[in-house]
Amino acid sequence: MNAPVLTDQPAAEASGSLFGACATEVKGLLLALSKLEAESHQAQVGRLEGREWYELLGRKLLPQLTDDAYLVVAVVGGTNIGKSVIFNHIAGCRASATSPLASGTKHPTLLVRGEFVDSHDLAEVFPGFELTPWVDADGALAASEGDKLFWRVSAATPPNLLVLDTPDIDSDARINWDRADNIRRCADVLIAVLTQQKYNDAAVKEFFRKAAQEDKAVIIVFNQCQLPDDEAYWPLWVKTFCDETGVNPECVYVAPNNRQAAESNQLPFYERCWPIELAGDATASASPVAASPTPGMSSADTQRSSNLLDDLSRLKFADVKLRTLRGSIREVLDVDRGLPAYLKEIETRSEEYRSAADLLSAHQLAEIDNWPTIPNNLMVAEIRRWWADQREGWSAKVHGFYNIVGRGITWPFRAASEAIRGEAAPPLDRYRDQEWNAILDAIEKVMRRLTWLAELGNDLLKPRLHRVLQGTNRGELLERIQAEHRSIDLEQQLRDLVDAELVSFRSESPRHFELFRKLDSVAAAVRPATSVVLFLTGVGPVGHAITPALTDTALQSVLHVAGDVAGGTMAAAVGDTMISSGASASVGFLEAKFRQLHAAFTAQRAAWLASLLKEQVLGTLPEEVLSAALIPEQSTFQQVRQIMQNLDRLSQ
Repeated sequence: MNAPVLTDQPAAEASGSLFGACATEVKGLLLALSKLEAESHQAQVGRLEGREWYELLGRKLLPQLTDDAYLVVAVVGGTNIGKSVIFNHIAGCRASATSPLASGTKHPTLLVRGEFVDSHDLAEVFPGFELTPWVDADGALAASEGDKLFWRVSAATPPNLLVLDTPDIDSDARINWDRADNIRRCADVLIAVLTQQKYNDAAVKEFFRKAAQEDKAVIIVFNQCQLPDDEAYWPLWVKTFCDETGVNPECVYVAPNNRQAAESNQLPFYERCWPIELAGDATASASPVAASPTPGMSSADTQRSSNLLDDLSRLKFADVKLRTLRGSIREVLDVDRGLPAYLKEIETRSEEYRSAADLLSAHQLAEIDNWPTIPNNLMVAEIRRWWADQREGWSAKVHGFYNIVGRGITWPFRAASEAIRGEAAPPLDRYRDQEWNAILDAIEKVMRRLTWLAELGNDLLKPRLHRVLQGTNRGELLERIQAEHRSIDLEQQLRDLVDAELVSFRSESPRHFELFRKLDSVAAAVRPATSVVLFLTGVGPVGHAITPALTDTALQSVLHVAGDVAGGTMAAAVGDTMISSGASASVGFLEAKFRQLHAAFTAQRAAWLASLLKEQVLGTLPEEVLSAALIPEQSTFQQVRQIMQNLDRLSQ
């Protein structure tokens, strides 16, 4: 079989274009994956390091995508089969030590031209290795925990080749397997050294199965053959190896078992045609090839020795690089083992956290159905204060004067009521006590719910909630929350809320606001004739009496907004016409705004409790769970998915 020649210029240009596009995508993918790994840590997704497809990205695709002008050729195989002998013959010198003992080479050894070292960074070509200059042939035999790669300049090595000797892939030392795996990822071409004893070894076959999955270019050298006796058997051995690994070799060589020739670097290599027609049942290892020499070859061809170094230097570089590139990308994008499986793993974990986030949602932890409402008179007082600030000129003076008069008129009634019933606690104090009772109820519900979740809920939450509950002393928790509750200025909070809501009302509903200003001015104009009359007819001062016609407390309070001292001033001033005509819609609008103020204050207070409970009990757990649940929706995850699709198109 003749070795192929270098590719033509158009193919090389096409190769360069594809390499450039793939290089851009792979660089972007590695950066995005680094961010995604950090984001996925909170979802307890396993690390990227150690995943076969990820190691392939960093150790093969990234280092070599930007330069297709060379091939990395690695000599690989099992223990004590002559890998270093083959390597030395390719090198043209005793570059690697040879030993009759097993597990000789502990670290990979690299032969490279000086020009390549001057123009390239070897650390980028071989990431993960500690590059060490070669001093003597025994350096690679010394055991070491570090992943060293010994390199040596060789003038005999073609400028377009980097040649590697590698550790045994079937030794008992696991570290050797890891180093060989790293070399496989970096290599473009693997020279598979096989023998009768090692062609069917499980570890050897597993290594080359991975190579076949990556569509690596493989050259088989069947070493230590007893020629001519084994001429009838090596095809069966090679076929068994290829069938069980999926390897489709570029070419096949056989080398005789001749220790003297091996040690003196004069071992002959005989190229053989592959595949060949096997006689009889090819799967029966006891059935040799019918005749020698190999079918299709003359006796002279059978004995013609090949120069491995020359054959390697004539490989179609563009074809091999593109094949390796596409094979590596397909391995990275494998649905079951590659990047898609990693993204699916993230999605699955995030869905589990989404369920956990739902369980932790505030409305499910504790539904507060008895939160007290701020007393109407307190709300009305704040609304009056704000409205008084909006009055101008004579209207402000009139209302101000009658407010003072109204307070004087109502004082005897308040004093008489207190004498009969006893002095009542201030409304704000009563409201604070009601709030505390609601808070105690809410805390009890939250703790019961968390305990239930820790025992029966989501598996992801159980251990974390157990830690939360074990670290929470309920007595101390109640003391802290009660101290926070007592320190709050409820009056100022109510004032701030009313100011914000009514300022918003003024800007968002200017028509209603102007209408109420006019009504307020009308009330000021007629107020001297109506205030006492209204009081005597039963619409009580400041909302203390109830008119039969106005049984809805909220509506009564709404009328206080504009009525001031005697709550019915506004309605009486403009008469029944206002209530029965279009102005009644304005009263309804006011009632809705009043209810909205109550609801807003209640929501604000409940939100305060929720925030305090989260801070004191749950900490950052809700945010962490929600963040983990939303990973697939974030830009980093989507970016990785898009790059994956781009690479899939480029690999076709």
